[in-house]
Amino acid sequence: MTDTAFDVVVIGAGPGGYVAAIRAAQLGLKVACVEKDKTLGGTCLNVGCIPSKALLHTSEEFAHARDGFAKHGIKVQGLSFDLAAMMAHKAGVVDTLTKGIVQLFKKNNVTHVAGHGSIAKPGQVLVTAADGTTKTLDARNIIIATGSDVATLPNVAIDERRIVSSTGALALAEVPKKLIVIGAGYIGLEMGSVWRRLGAEVEVVEFLDRIVPGMDGEVAKLFQRALMKQGFKFRLGTKVTGAEATNDGVKLTIESVKGGAAETLSADVALVAVGWRPFTKGLGLEALGATLDKAGRVEVDEHFQTKIAGLYAIGDAIRGPMLAHKAEDEGVAVAELIAGQKPHVNYDAIPGVVYTAPEVAAVGKTEEQLKESGIAYRAGSFPYLANGRARSMSATDGLAKILADATTDRILGVHIVGADAGTMIAEAALAIELGASAEDLARTSHAHPTLSEIIKEAALAVDKRAIHI
Repeated sequence: MTDTAFDVVVIGAGPGGYVAAIRAAQLGLKVACVEKDKTLGGTCLNVGCIPSKALLHTSEEFAHARDGFAKHGIKVQGLSFDLAAMMAHKAGVVDTLTKGIVQLFKKNNVTHVAGHGSIAKPGQVLVTAADGTTKTLDARNIIIATGSDVATLPNVAIDERRIVSSTGALALAEVPKKLIVIGAGYIGLEMGSVWRRLGAEVEVVEFLDRIVPGMDGEVAKLFQRALMKQGFKFRLGTKVTGAEATNDGVKLTIESVKGGAAETLSADVALVAVGWRPFTKGLGLEALGATLDKAGRVEVDEHFQTKIAGLYAIGDAIRGPMLAHKAEDEGVAVAELIAGQKPHVNYDAIPGVVYTAPEVAAVGKTEEQLKESGIAYRAGSFPYLANGRARSMSATDGLAKILADATTDRILGVHIVGADAGTMIAEAALAIELGASAEDLARTSHAHPTLSEIIKEAALAVDKRAIHI
């Protein structure tokens, strides 16, 4: 092969793309990864998952010192925070991890090609650099891993100053007195939590009549109550019809979804957090004959291949939850398929997590989904309040719920709201991946005292034999 000929060319160096490139290289393939941004890692690493978690952790530490230390006999005087230092910590984490991907590419002999990638014809990727120069890469296989971009609302123009996306919300120069969050999904509630802990008044406007759409209904209600205890305000069943940014703030025009007179809400900053849309424009897909669905996602078969042989797509660019770890799993799967292996991605075992406090995590089916599908199930739940470790931590808000097939006892879904839920859900994902039953979890020894015992007790509760309640 020449320097411009590869077994695999990956377009996009986010979690799906860079993982696909590394796995393909591990399997002995010659690989290039094309990225239009200056740094590797995509939205997740640069302006998404990682920086948001840095601010979430820092703000939670501050809030715990302010609100929770006294319960444990720790006295703090003159507590304050340095927002600039918080932002510097966030930037440092991002810088270290993006440079880490550079080193991983070098270690695995992945060629990094800077520029915007498009598909000139089957087996050929055109790379346009920032200075306008172009380069053509020949590829036996092409993987589209271009991720997604912020979804917008009509009549609500994002300026990243007064009306911000999640990117702008991660870089505010000062704590707003009032923040309005448009959208009660994962990102809006996480960003709202950061600024609420640091002193902002936070009001959430959501089109639907509930928060975190798609999450188990019981868990969503508990989660909303927990956020309200922290000072969140919610306007559900409400749509935003317009926004006006001024030097002093922003004014939103809102209306009830059911109809009625319009109202005006004022705030220092408004965060538009209504979801994400696949980033698939400008790739040349339509000209090639690849099919996009109404949402702009690339249509692929069960092997992630488009209608064009050797052209694959993964992650946010295709159907399914827009989650970094879903993209990573698909990236590994595509690389292994290209290398002749037979991998499989179990979409029922992909967890989702909201990194607020309390955390919320879920894997598998919700009660609503099981009822809609007519699947008979048994449910068992156990509260954090009855767990010794949770009490010692003063983290008693929440519960774990397990849904199991009424006949086979096979675990169908697990839902947790409470401290460390995002870590605890991994056990549940493994149980679903292995086809475990609720009894299997119930009979697995869990160290005492740990929060993970809550999952064991919830599994026991499926059979109505929880011990500690």
